[in-house]
Amino acid sequence: MSFISHWFTFIFVQPILNVLIWLYSVVPGQDIGIAIILLTIIIKFVLYPFTVAQIKQQRALQELQPKIDEIRKRLKEKDQKEEQARELMALYAKEKVNPASSCLPLLIQLPVLLALYRALIIGLGSSSFEGLLYGFIPHPSHIDPTLFGLINLAKASPVLAIAAAIVQFFQTKQILKPPAATITSPPAEVAGTTGAKDESMATMMNKQMAYIMPIMTAVIGFSLPGGLTLYWFVMSVLTWLQQWWLMRKMPPKLNPIVSN
Repeated sequence: MSFISHWFTFIFVQPILNVLIWLYSVVPGQDIGIAIILLTIIIKFVLYPFTVAQIKQQRALQELQPKIDEIRKRLKEKDQKEEQARELMALYAKEKVNPASSCLPLLIQLPVLLALYRALIIGLGSSSFEGLLYGFIPHPSHIDPTLFGLINLAKASPVLAIAAAIVQFFQTKQILKPPAATITSPPAEVAGTTGAKDESMATMMNKQMAYIMPIMTAVIGFSLPGGLTLYWFVMSVLTWLQQWWLMRKMPPKLNPIVSN
């Protein structure tokens, strides 16, 4: 475990800590909160290609939902589960959609989040930095842990936790919103049936997640250092804005019903 911890520190914690301390040394007033905000913007920029891929895959999955529902409804018996799985995999392959890829940005961000937690614990609670700073990074004798001199980012901040939860709610609702429920028609095989109009189990679960994720964000945020909650709040705001912009650039494919 010490070997894994050493390499995790070397690859993730040390670079993030050094960027954070460098930003702290150059921002006006040496505000650690502003440094964290700037660090979040840098991380978001690095993760931009993964976010674009996530939006594309989620949009593609939403547009495929009527066909997915048709396959699941047609092959819903227990002895048809394997055939259902084969048809779904064939549909994903044909449309070049990978359902698991939408989780990729979150999985990539997880070690960054853990590393930032370690970096904040070190940066806000230590003056020696345990020899982690590079030679060309200024070594501050003291770091003021407050944001604008008001919020202590070394301690849990209920205000930031609630703010992060609110933004998380709107961000999740935004990405789960169907792209074009009124213009994307169901397959002809199930058009007009009750099943074609019902929401799928996946859609219901997505709606539940829109409420569960913000609640989890608030609960966890009440126990984490305010610096980490600030990072999550700013990251959620940037993701919200980025999703809005990308969705405008990638409008849903129209599938109009041709009238005779």
